[in-house]
Amino acid sequence: MKTVPVVNSVAAYAARNVRTSLAVRLRRALQTIGCVAAIGALSACGLAPGQKMATPATLPETGGEYSTEAQQDVQVPITDINLALLRQMKASPQSVVTAETLQLFGKPTSYRIGAGDVLQITVWDHPELAAAVGQPSQNTRTADAAPGFLVDSSGNVQFPYAGKVHVGGDDAQTVQSKIHTELAKVFLNPQVTVRIASFRASSVYIDGEVHTPGSQQINDIPMSLTEAVGRAGGFTSNADQSRVDLVRNGVTYPINVAELIKSGRNPSEIYLHSGDLLRVASREDNGVYVMGEFNRPATILPMRDGRLTLSDAMSQAGSLNVNSADAKQLFVIRGSITGGEPQVYHLDVKSPVSMILANQFDLQPKDVVYIDNNGLVRFNRVLNLLLPAINAGVTGALLAK
Repeated sequence: MKTVPVVNSVAAYAARNVRTSLAVRLRRALQTIGCVAAIGALSACGLAPGQKMATPATLPETGGEYSTEAQQDVQVPITDINLALLRQMKASPQSVVTAETLQLFGKPTSYRIGAGDVLQITVWDHPELAAAVGQPSQNTRTADAAPGFLVDSSGNVQFPYAGKVHVGGDDAQTVQSKIHTELAKVFLNPQVTVRIASFRASSVYIDGEVHTPGSQQINDIPMSLTEAVGRAGGFTSNADQSRVDLVRNGVTYPINVAELIKSGRNPSEIYLHSGDLLRVASREDNGVYVMGEFNRPATILPMRDGRLTLSDAMSQAGSLNVNSADAKQLFVIRGSITGGEPQVYHLDVKSPVSMILANQFDLQPKDVVYIDNNGLVRFNRVLNLLLPAINAGVTGALLAK
């Protein structure tokens, strides 16, 4: 009669022992897995990307694999941004005007007549000569020549009683003297007036960040650099005025308009010649890449004068992310394989005083500004990578028991 309660008690006791043993073993398994995960996480923090600035091995020139020699680390020196560095940079500024650019400065010259120009030649008291001009077309287009005497491809013009007169390369005053000399052989003291009715021989092309790019005819108003930009509608809001290129006879002359004005040189003293190409660069071509623990990582464009300081770039990127950024690890990476030796600059922005240095440090096009993450963020990211493995281990332990 008492057998059933005894059996039930034994079964319940055994079941409790089994559950207790399973719980103990499961707890031990979790502790073991947790210890392994913690050790792995701590060791992985040393390998977490972004912890330190490490220069990768150089690639061989003939292939994409790392060679034995290339496996040796090539160390790039890291230079601290301090007052000594800024003074050194300010002491050796790059020349605003190179020797080649100085050749572009000069004085304006009078317009030289060329093939395609149309001359208006008037001989006073001889109205019969006006009939040689002909009647203007009723449907005159903008590209059509004005009524007058056309200069042919050889630079000659045909005028009654004067015959063929070579005028190519001469100014209006010289042409007037030549025609007067020829007409004086027929008429007594002729009064001659010569003016250019249509300028068609010389032109320049303006491209890039101007409002109306295209070809502009050179006329009796000297075509200076500012005159050319003005005729093209002026600079756009996206124009980089520090990077204006003048291409002449296959040679490119870089012109920094903003720095010319700051240094007291007048860009209007640079005069264009026929066939010149003037190109205004875009600010988008010379951006700075801001990466890492910023609130808004992005490509930051330079100012209209081409200047961009480190503090400007940080401000436009929304400043540092206070929750994840390591303020002691701000780097500026400059240079490339094709652009010379790379350079790395370091700045500790933990102190607000460091922003004075950042405000004086000028960035260059294609620079990379990078802020590292702090140790807690790296640990959290490594832990997130290990959590799937921990969950899989716990699930396997439960299934095994």
